[in-house]
Amino acid sequence: MNKNQHEQIALITGASSGIGFELTRKLLSEDWQVVALNRSDFPADDSRIQEALKSGRLRAYRTADLADYASLKRTLDEIKNKEQRIDILFNNAGGSFPELSYSKQGREKHYELQTVVPYIILMELMELIKNGRLKTVINTSSSAIKFTKELSIEMLEHPKTFRKLLGPYATSKLALSLWTQAIAPKLAKDGIKIRSVDPGGNNTLRKGKNSGLPLVVKLLMQLFFSPPTSGADKLYEGALGEHRHETGVFLLKGQVTALKFTGQAQTILERIDAIYEHEFVQRKS
Repeated sequence: MNKNQHEQIALITGASSGIGFELTRKLLSEDWQVVALNRSDFPADDSRIQEALKSGRLRAYRTADLADYASLKRTLDEIKNKEQRIDILFNNAGGSFPELSYSKQGREKHYELQTVVPYIILMELMELIKNGRLKTVINTSSSAIKFTKELSIEMLEHPKTFRKLLGPYATSKLALSLWTQAIAPKLAKDGIKIRSVDPGGNNTLRKGKNSGLPLVVKLLMQLFFSPPTSGADKLYEGALGEHRHETGVFLLKGQVTALKFTGQAQTILERIDAIYEHEFVQRKS
């Protein structure tokens, strides 16, 4: 492992493909160390990535399913045992599913993966973040949240209907941004800043993978959307750019943007904290 204490260290979830992969490559090119929490291996044909893995500047931790608490716990424990600090946590893993599905814990999977799990990761890695220099958390959100017409805990956890992209995916990302806003004052007491960031429209389609996107969106992606490097740049700027001193904000196109349903932010935070305490922490004891 590279023990150079002068290098910054970022932890990125979902770092082996798409935006997370390009963010990993960007940070490595700027002499960061990267801790990756992934469900799949890095591409074997990327020489820069493979070299970073061999040198220890890129350290990969695998979990079979981020939304499976038993698997997630084992991987987070490994990270806590082996790593000393995290300067920036990028809660980036996510995605859109093609149909209504549920996690092993019995909640809608977008919500579990994109709202609850980022909170668990933050809580479990809190001491490493406190040990870091930048003490920054970036949650990957989405501009799709602006299409949300209603929001409730029941709707998030057990939706009665399903709509690709603008259904559970959008509501789970809105809930993520809302708890980001709600928890900011508490984290500020420990000097930690947290923001949610929209990475913009990126062509993250992969062969052989059902993206869960409407057909028209897939076509638009292929024709007009930016490559994932664009999204990586937005997350990077969200962490280190002009808004680096702000906390609790949602950044859309690089600008602080108001959220819908802010009256529910505290309720959502309390609900996911209860899930963490009663289902994840108790599992550990």
